[in-house]
Amino acid sequence: MTHLHAVNGHNPPAHQGRSAGQNTVKTTLTPHRRRRLVENDEYAAFARRILRAYARRVADGDVEALTLMTDLADEIDTAISQAVSGLRSFGYSWAEIGSRLGVTRQAAQQRWGTTR
Repeated sequence: MTHLHAVNGHNPPAHQGRSAGQNTVKTTLTPHRRRRLVENDEYAAFARRILRAYARRVADGDVEALTLMTDLADEIDTAISQAVSGLRSFGYSWAEIGSRLGVTRQAAQQRWGTTR
């Protein structure tokens, strides 16, 4: 029993004693809310501009950077695999993923699916 409860017979408000960074969202009132997509089109356009600029740099004679550029391609493939895995765990079907990529659901599953 707290001192305040002993004095006036009721408990203090629930927000007292919580740290400022603590999550106070009532999950029963906001279940499974989708996260807001933030500037994905602009972000992708920015990444494309960077890759094109890098390609121009390599094409202008930076032969040493060619290997680094192929390493980037490997990282992009890994990032796509992670994105597809995340979409699958979020509930998207192979058909939905495949249609966004312009391939069949079978092709998407064969390329990015994992065997369990």
